[in-house]
Amino acid sequence: MDPLVMVIGLVLAVYIAWAIGSNDAANPTNTAVGSGALGLKAALIVFSLSAFAGAVLQGWMVMKTFGGGVVRIRDLYDAVIATVATALWVTISSLYGMPISTTHSAVGSVLGIGLASYLIRGAVDMNVAVVANVVASWITSPLGSMGLAAGMYLLTRRFVKYLITRGVRREDVERLLRYLIVASLAYSAYSFGANDVGNATGVYYVVVGNVASEAVARLALAIIGAVGIAVGGFTLGRRVIETVAYRLTKLDLVTGFSAGISNALIVWLFTTVPTYILGYGMPVSTTHASVSAVLGVGLVKHGLRGVKWSTFLRIVLSWVLTVPLTAALSLSIRVLVSYTLGV
Repeated sequence: MDPLVMVIGLVLAVYIAWAIGSNDAANPTNTAVGSGALGLKAALIVFSLSAFAGAVLQGWMVMKTFGGGVVRIRDLYDAVIATVATALWVTISSLYGMPISTTHSAVGSVLGIGLASYLIRGAVDMNVAVVANVVASWITSPLGSMGLAAGMYLLTRRFVKYLITRGVRREDVERLLRYLIVASLAYSAYSFGANDVGNATGVYYVVVGNVASEAVARLALAIIGAVGIAVGGFTLGRRVIETVAYRLTKLDLVTGFSAGISNALIVWLFTTVPTYILGYGMPVSTTHASVSAVLGVGLVKHGLRGVKWSTFLRIVLSWVLTVPLTAALSLSIRVLVSYTLGV
């Protein structure tokens, strides 16, 4: 193992974690900020602490999927190339202000490595069953998030009306909703950390595991990814947070709580439940789970005219384009490296 390549790879992993934090910090925090329950700085503090806990305690579940589930990462070169492809696409998308799914970027990159392996070695390193399950989760998670958020909004609205008819002051009801939104933010950020830390460090899971115990490897990678995500949220997170919080639909305390808790539940369920059933967690797009939850409450409360469809369609477009583009990028780099360096 080339130590220099290993160091370069881990530096790139930190960079991707930073990019993920700067783009995806909006996913857990947008409802808290958009509803007015918390200010931006306070929301980011809760996000950082909770995401760190999720990454350290359960991040290994999705790391395992990237490191050996979707595609077999044979060596450090594969890991570094997948990291470079993901980093380049996320950076380009962020520069143009395009809402991007970092999960789709990472999955597309490792798929490209699998296709390159077939072209170079004639070996099929792709686990088709895992890929099919991952792609299915990309469809079911936003639909589930949208439906759950709509249902939660109706239940929460009924609960609020019940409290008011029972003589509870509106100020006290609003205070309760603010507490619930902060709790849902913490839960959502925890789920985000558990699911998305694999995007930054998952390709190194097997490689680092070869030189350290599995427990040490996953803890070290989780800490690296979590720190990078937190720094990214504090440095550039504001831009995407404000877009999702204010420019998709109008949020209040009831819709904010309903969307936030629904997003948290969906991401956490897709991270943990498949691990115990299939042996690996599903790297779902927390961006699309979050946006779909906000869309769900917006449609129920405001109707079709209460949603800014241009913002939503941009996200759908990025969803469609990201996987093939990152796969093509990592495939091209891997083939080029193979023919120039013979590795």
